[in-house]
Amino acid sequence: MLLASRRRLRAEVLIVLGLSLGQSAVYSVVQLLDKMTKAPLAEATSTLNRSQSTREYFDLTYQLLDILFALVPVILVFYFLSLQASGGSAFARLGFNFARPGKDALQGLGLAAAIGIPSLGLYAAGRALGITTAIIPSGLDTYWWTVPVLVLSAIRHGIVEEVIVVGYLLDRFGKFGWSTAAAIVVSALLRGSYHLYQGFGPFIGNVVMGLVFAWLYTKTKRVMPLVIAHALLDIVAFVGFSLFGKAVGLG
Repeated sequence: MLLASRRRLRAEVLIVLGLSLGQSAVYSVVQLLDKMTKAPLAEATSTLNRSQSTREYFDLTYQLLDILFALVPVILVFYFLSLQASGGSAFARLGFNFARPGKDALQGLGLAAAIGIPSLGLYAAGRALGITTAIIPSGLDTYWWTVPVLVLSAIRHGIVEEVIVVGYLLDRFGKFGWSTAAAIVVSALLRGSYHLYQGFGPFIGNVVMGLVFAWLYTKTKRVMPLVIAHALLDIVAFVGFSLFGKAVGLG
């Protein structure tokens, strides 16, 4: 019975990852190989938040649809968790709620500062060593909706990555019988892998970030501070680039 349950959970995890960040990891590896076989990584560019139409309101529509559908795997995760939440909320199980907004916000802010500043140094080092592409956090044209959409995009990234890669996967890895250390390492390596299209510097930086975030989650059992920290990092990168035009490293 236990073996059957684990097989079902493994299939469940593969489905979730195949619809979300596992798929992104595969594409990221292919994109990295594509860039490396064209020219040195230092000459390559990685653009996030690309414009998808030259017509303003069609571009806005595409951006909002991308954000909306990217959150569907998160809904699937909570659905799967709710099937096994014995008398409790799946949201409370991962700590993805507003049970302690002040403490979560402060922890998220502190974590963003602790991760964000070293990330800038790592990005600069990666560029100097030729192992990191030039990162353009926003390729959107300037419209009245550009900044709000970039903020929504940052929040989307925070929710999708932290809920799936940290909260959900650590829960499932534990049910596979994995040790906490093994679960943390695999979670961190997955986080790094779907950033490989940006080069090896961001891969290393995101693995380190993943180790820190996953370890903290095992101590607090709350994903909300991680979501807040991740969203803040991306808001600074996306909006900062959009307003000031300076390439910055992403978490």
